[in-house]
Amino acid sequence: MRLDKFLQVSRIIKRRTVAATLCQHGRVHVNGHKAKAGKTLVVGDILSIRIGEQEPSLYEVLKLPSGAVSKEKTLTLYQNITAPPRAIV
Repeated sequence: MRLDKFLQVSRIIKRRTVAATLCQHGRVHVNGHKAKAGKTLVVGDILSIRIGEQEPSLYEVLKLPSGAVSKEKTLTLYQNITAPPRAIV
């Protein structure tokens, strides 16, 4: 499945065009490498997505859907592996 399509179907990013634009600007990495929107994903890939000036969010691909996915089942497609924010002491 294409990277931009996966980001839309999984609802990590709301629109496919936004996902493609983030890829175009080098804001999306797959397994540590900049990725184009047409990159084919496989189960186990690690996605790093940087939106704005935030720290990048990390996701592991758990499943690749074959079609439309209900809102409740989108969380089974990926796992958020971003480190929790550090507490200020």
